[in-house]
Amino acid sequence: MRAFVLEGESLTVKINFKGNHFPKSVILFAVFFYVRYGVSYRDLEEIMAARGVEIDHATLNRWVVRFSPLIAANAQARKRKTAPSWRMDETYIKVRGKWTYLYRAVDRNGKTLDFMLSERRNTAAARRFFKCAVGTNGIPDRIAIDKSGANLAGLQSLNVILRFTGAGRIIGIVQSKYLNNIVEQDHRFIKRMTRPMLGFKAFHSAAATLAGIETANMIRKGQLAQTGVPAFKQFAALAA
Repeated sequence: MRAFVLEGESLTVKINFKGNHFPKSVILFAVFFYVRYGVSYRDLEEIMAARGVEIDHATLNRWVVRFSPLIAANAQARKRKTAPSWRMDETYIKVRGKWTYLYRAVDRNGKTLDFMLSERRNTAAARRFFKCAVGTNGIPDRIAIDKSGANLAGLQSLNVILRFTGAGRIIGIVQSKYLNNIVEQDHRFIKRMTRPMLGFKAFHSAAATLAGIETANMIRKGQLAQTGVPAFKQFAALAA
């Protein structure tokens, strides 16, 4: 878990591609294609072969799991400034045949703030997510949530921490299904990307892959570069 701070962090990660048998450009293309277009690893293996790159699906999986979280960390550090009014909700992701919970937050304009996969949906998980989101993005003016008691308790718990750490202000809490429509609609992109992937076999690989998908979603929403820069070029720049 990321350390909790009162101001938004901007920490970039140096990504090392040494020791791989394929060029950095090939690795990045494969990872980007998987997290952006929602194909299976078998399909991606065929796509790479059509481009003259013979590589097995297990290696493709290792690349996605290894590099997606690092690229996502750099996306968080480099994304454009977001609005101080947030919307938070969670959606369901199946891992090993069981449901897990993807906590997600966007601002009032639908721009991605943060995300976290959790095996549990309770107050502790909600509090951990809010702490991470504030640590990355700073303290918002308000957060809109649904009627979940766990999310409310988690946010109230964070406000207690803010009071005792001398933050100078607390977060306004709004419980509104209507205001949360924007984040619920944003879930659809994530669901659409994960559906062809045929489920996740392990929690850590699910979390890593989702980090890559969220990064592709941020690029799609124009959070990382000026208009006109190709999506893959933006993605590759995060590994520079």
